[in-house]
Amino acid sequence: MPASLPISVARFTRAALLIGCIAAFAGCDPAPSSGPPHVALAFETYTLPNGLEVILRRDARLPIAAVNLWYHVGPANEAAGRTGFAHLFEHMMFQASGHVPEDQYFAILEGAGSSFVNATTDFDRTNYLEDVPSNQLELALWLESDRMGFLLDRLDAASLANQQDVVRNERREAVENTPYQLAEERLFQRLFPKEHPYYAWVIGSHDDIQAAKLEDVREFFRSFYGPNNASLAIVGDIDVAQTKQWVDKYFGTLARGPEVAVPTAKAPVITSEVRDTVPDRIELPKVLMGWITPNAFQPGDAEAIVTARLLGGGKSSRLYRSLVYDQKIAQSVSASQQSLSLGSVFEVTLTAKPGHSAAELEQQFDGELGRFASEGPSAAELRAAKTALYSQMVEQLQHVGGLDGVANAFNRYNQYVQDPGFLQKDLERLDAVTASGVKRFVTEQLARDRRVVIHCIPGEKRLPPGPPTPAAPAKSDQTIVSAEPWRNERPKAGALSTTPLPAPLQFQLENGLTVLLVEQHGLPVVAAELVVRSGSAADPTAQPGLAGFTASMLDEGAGKRDALGIARELEALGASLGTIAYTDGSVASVSSLKGQAAAALGIMADVVTSPTFPAGEVDRVRNDRLTALVEQESQPMQTAMRVMARCVFGQAHPYGHLSLGSSDALKAIRREDLEAFYRGSYSPRNAALVLAGDLTESEARRLARGAFGSWSGDAPQSPAPGAGEPTDVRITVVDLPGASQTALVCAQPAVARSDPDYEKLNIMNQVLGGLVSSRVNINLREKHGYSYGAFSFIRENRGVAPLVVGAMVRGDATAPALREIMLEVAGMKARPMSTAELELARESIARGLPALFETAADVSGTVSWLFLYDQSLDYYAKMPERLASLTPASVFEATQRVLDPDAMRVIAVGDRKSIEPALVRLGLGVVTTRNSQGGEPIRP
Repeated sequence: MPASLPISVARFTRAALLIGCIAAFAGCDPAPSSGPPHVALAFETYTLPNGLEVILRRDARLPIAAVNLWYHVGPANEAAGRTGFAHLFEHMMFQASGHVPEDQYFAILEGAGSSFVNATTDFDRTNYLEDVPSNQLELALWLESDRMGFLLDRLDAASLANQQDVVRNERREAVENTPYQLAEERLFQRLFPKEHPYYAWVIGSHDDIQAAKLEDVREFFRSFYGPNNASLAIVGDIDVAQTKQWVDKYFGTLARGPEVAVPTAKAPVITSEVRDTVPDRIELPKVLMGWITPNAFQPGDAEAIVTARLLGGGKSSRLYRSLVYDQKIAQSVSASQQSLSLGSVFEVTLTAKPGHSAAELEQQFDGELGRFASEGPSAAELRAAKTALYSQMVEQLQHVGGLDGVANAFNRYNQYVQDPGFLQKDLERLDAVTASGVKRFVTEQLARDRRVVIHCIPGEKRLPPGPPTPAAPAKSDQTIVSAEPWRNERPKAGALSTTPLPAPLQFQLENGLTVLLVEQHGLPVVAAELVVRSGSAADPTAQPGLAGFTASMLDEGAGKRDALGIARELEALGASLGTIAYTDGSVASVSSLKGQAAAALGIMADVVTSPTFPAGEVDRVRNDRLTALVEQESQPMQTAMRVMARCVFGQAHPYGHLSLGSSDALKAIRREDLEAFYRGSYSPRNAALVLAGDLTESEARRLARGAFGSWSGDAPQSPAPGAGEPTDVRITVVDLPGASQTALVCAQPAVARSDPDYEKLNIMNQVLGGLVSSRVNINLREKHGYSYGAFSFIRENRGVAPLVVGAMVRGDATAPALREIMLEVAGMKARPMSTAELELARESIARGLPALFETAADVSGTVSWLFLYDQSLDYYAKMPERLASLTPASVFEATQRVLDPDAMRVIAVGDRKSIEPALVRLGLGVVTTRNSQGGEPIRP
């Protein structure tokens, strides 16, 4: 699985399924009922004399440019004893290069307003991605070219040691301290022999990570990071001619590297079933099954992809219907094909409900797979699976960059089939899959004697001892003599885009429903979001979780439709619908092509205005939510946040619990309670409908009236909660015996979203921990190597919200990490931030605003937040002007008013025996212990 830097965090995600084609792209025709959509993306490709492949596409919908650079290197190229080396090197590329000082990469891009920066390593490749305002494209190319050409100029032993600490922390966080990940690692170790490059997990082992030497890193760079082993895709609002000049300027002078041999390892043939058991600190058993299947884009790969969708691709899949919905023995199921160059992996995962075993799940799966092998898919099943896959692939075309956008697709196709424009052929190869082909794949490829079966069961987590972390070497006193000194001049930004951010049109229906419209006519897509000003803060004191339970029941039966009927109709329309409760609001959202918008919105209206709360579904969803609570207890940071809410606000406060609630309350909630909460919260006068996409005002009015015009009710807006009562205890420990890391959270009450100083405090937050280049992240991650990544945020609440600072830290560094966090918080309160810090934070927010409007679903979610928190309709359009007026003094004044290190409550979820003594010695205050539900203190 890919390993990546923790950079881009979305508030919440909505997927828009597009079944036809996108008219804004050249050569797109509507999808015929019997085949895939026709998609022809216009692009240009050429190769520099040094071997760098370049792929360019202009898409001027938003002032965003995506830079996506793939190096054809991953674990497939690693030598024995160097597992995780490609991923370690990915980290080294962010340290410094000849003309970019240490730890400046993120700061430079964040200050330029980049909306996405990341890098990932997978088995066959490493990619580096940044989405920047289009006027900052030259800056991004300068940075990428500098580390391609001049990384070794500044690379030293201290930088390597620092990133070894960071990567080992990432392994602790992402593998060792994350439920089920040790079993995932074991699956690959049993599928592939030790001599195969896929045997080791991408991130590698502690021993191999720590064993890397400076000369190893230098040799790896010289071997694999030349321009002739890379491809560069640039997509977005670009001037193609100017972009070519910049590519030639910044990359054209870089020397060609040595030729890279194509890895030739052969996938093993498994001839008898392999079984293993992995104990883990979990509550729910899990079954993982894997098969080695045909290589990426080779015969059989398409059948594997379609089969995965048929078996475990959603609520209509066979495994979901059988194990989750009908038998109710599984909490979740999934199936996937990870298409790779040296042996793909088809994986099925089944997570048990409480009281059910891994053996039971495996037995029922075997029966279901046997029936599938015998029957094959029906014509309707196969058609639906293909439609869903077409939708997923074409949906990505809304994004120019990111991990799933057009630029990344160009590079993926270029790597595996040497054709960046392979998308249409990819759709056609899926269309060519037949029912008999699926049956043949299941019978031949998914046979029992060709699989590995891992049972992950509750038990003691077994971790081999890792090598000690050596003392960090001193930083070398380097004198950099540039071979190309002109690169020392950082490119200046181009002219700012004059395209204004959209401000919604507002009107009201006769029943009082507020309707907000944002027109976006480039794409034939419509997204809608219905937001109600009533969320988990409106839960009765004795019924935490009631709002979330109610929201989750809306699409389980409405009007004359039952749960599966709703799902089938949405799938037939190519639409997606979701319902969820947040702290202060509840949301239903839907997205579809414009031609299906009226029908899709009609289903959403039925769900919102006429839920039936079927008794049988109430019990099933209750069980699902109780199981989700059990799953949360295996996740240290989730536990820390749940306990934080109680410690900062008090158990009885509306913000003193999370939306999932408590097990006792969920068990006691009756159908009548759900109906009563619905009647008291959901009404047109307490809601807004946000429409975004390819709609005119007249069309929007017609759609809104048709779907919601008959809705009635007078439920009032939930009041904003008052102040809470923080616990008297300063530090609360939740015991996770044997944990290698601690989930460390420090929090205090801050301000409501409506507070006039909120934007000033958000600037402060960016500097403290909101950016990758923030103070706490640089301190804990880069300076001390305590953590893979530290963060801070101020929640958006109608009442007083918490300010939270936290990180997953190495267990033995819990107390030192807490000391450093408190020092950073105290420093923020003691003196104003620098002008440079203010500028970076301000620009990171203001220049990244266009990314909030990239897709129709993005727009509907962004605008619904304006209604929920009583912001003006031109809030985003005027934000840059407001931010420009801020000064270090004005931000400092707000910081001194609100930030209070002494008021912060500390939650540490980790191995109490090893972390508590050092926490006591810090002398910050009383240390106590609570259980994972955040109940009353167990002992002072």
